[in-house]
Amino acid sequence: MIGTGIFTTTGYLAGDLGRPSLVLGIWLAGALVALAGCLCYAELGINLPHSGGEYVYLREAWGPIWGFLSGWISFFAGFSAPIAAAALAFSEYLSYFCAPLSVSASTGRSLGFFRIHCGYGQWLAIAIVAVFAAINILGMRLAAKLQNFLTSLKLGVLLTFVVLAFSVGKGSFEHFSQSAARVSAHSLGAQFAVSLIFVMFAYSGWNAATYVAEEMKTPESTLPAALVSGTLLVAVFYFALNAAFLYALPLEKMKGVVRVGGAAAVALFGSRGGGLFSAVMAVALLSCVSAMVIVGPRVYYAMAKDGCFFRTAARLHPRWLTPVQAILFQSVAAAAMILTGTFEGLIYYIGFALTLFAALATAGMVRLRHRGDWKLLPAVSWGYPLVPAIFIVASIWMLFYTAALRPRESFLGLLTLVAGGLAYRWIRR
Repeated sequence: MIGTGIFTTTGYLAGDLGRPSLVLGIWLAGALVALAGCLCYAELGINLPHSGGEYVYLREAWGPIWGFLSGWISFFAGFSAPIAAAALAFSEYLSYFCAPLSVSASTGRSLGFFRIHCGYGQWLAIAIVAVFAAINILGMRLAAKLQNFLTSLKLGVLLTFVVLAFSVGKGSFEHFSQSAARVSAHSLGAQFAVSLIFVMFAYSGWNAATYVAEEMKTPESTLPAALVSGTLLVAVFYFALNAAFLYALPLEKMKGVVRVGGAAAVALFGSRGGGLFSAVMAVALLSCVSAMVIVGPRVYYAMAKDGCFFRTAARLHPRWLTPVQAILFQSVAAAAMILTGTFEGLIYYIGFALTLFAALATAGMVRLRHRGDWKLLPAVSWGYPLVPAIFIVASIWMLFYTAALRPRESFLGLLTLVAGGLAYRWIRR
């Protein structure tokens, strides 16, 4: 869960919301929505204890085409687009040392509906994707060792940052009462709903334990505990990190800053300390790229074996035993998104598509609950249908205002869905 979102999104929230209380409060609101989703997915998981998560839930609740579409959306919005966003964030953090690497300052040219961005930052981001694709093609052992190292580094850096920020950092608690001029012309309620997309992107991964439900000995107890405890821990961590960002910088200086962690580090520890944290945070972002390059192709591989994805994705290399074609497909898609999308646009695209399918899966739980042999989770049954209603209503709220305020990214999300439906018909034929 702890990935690109927490390194990059607070600067956008600062400009859109304009109040420290709202910037901190929206992370708590996101935690509440994620926890409601965790409980609903836990009930789905204990009744459908099969690896695959949403792929299984949507297939059972709404039919095989929706299972296929969940994998299709995972390919584009669940893995390829987040890989592109993480790689772009890496370039942006490195721009502290080399200004031309800034992806936010790169120019582009229109190509029909799309705009091509070909700055140094974009080419570096593509190179990063290519390197991790090559590592994963050569075998899981090397990829796993690198992923473990990068994840440990990421967690260590962020914990150190929080502790040092409040112990030796040159911040001020006065920043918590200083508002900023909003850059958004929309109402605060509408903008809060759209900004929640950023927060839910940072919380994405709250449902990841369901992908291995089939391998749990006692999913009835293990799955709810894993989902809820993991999300609560991350929520506390996110709140502490954002409090540290606010302690370091007033909202006015944070507005629109992508590498908000690096900017906060410079304010807290000076140029040398800030440069060190910017460099290490940039390296830590690579763990996000690495994790998704590892996991994504295995999802497509499993679906292709079931006949629910392109058959070539199920082929393993005879020597390295890795799904080479699935890795290459994903890498090409990520590279295309790096060249045609902005970091902010990718987040809205990812958030819109993933929120839509998470809401469909939760609504599927409501539909499947009427089965005679369905096991009820007490936490969901208490005050039913309050828990699924929180998640579904919040999702509809986010989707409606994102479609109204960010029509381009929402249209691309729906276009991806329609293309998936056409691909399903072609594959079934």
